[in-house]
Amino acid sequence: QGQLVESGGGLVQPGGSLRLSCAASGFTVDYYTMSWYRQTPHKEREFVASILIHGVTNYADSVKGRFTISRDGVKNMIDLQMTDLKPEDTAVYSCKAVHPRTGTNYWGKGTLVAVSS
Repeated sequence: QGQLVESGGGLVQPGGSLRLSCAASGFTVDYYTMSWYRQTPHKEREFVASILIHGVTNYADSVKGRFTISRDGVKNMIDLQMTDLKPEDTAVYSCKAVHPRTGTNYWGKGTLVAVSS
């Protein structure tokens, strides 16, 4: 059974940076579409970024140019580098893994990012 554990969240001032990590166990991230999502109490969960098995990345318009998703096959994890953070980026960030052929998927429990002065 696969598991995902996020880390790196915290409180940061507007304009600041954070790097989130998502460590995988029980499966290999290189063979899964890996994504970051975020959710606040008042909004539905929304897509943030993804990286496909062949390395193509996709981003929500709201984070393009500010966030970068990456994958480390040796450490079996993905990261989300976030820069120029805004108060509207405040949310619980969760990572998701989906096998492109079988549809098997895993979710992490999330890590809280709070952007406030």
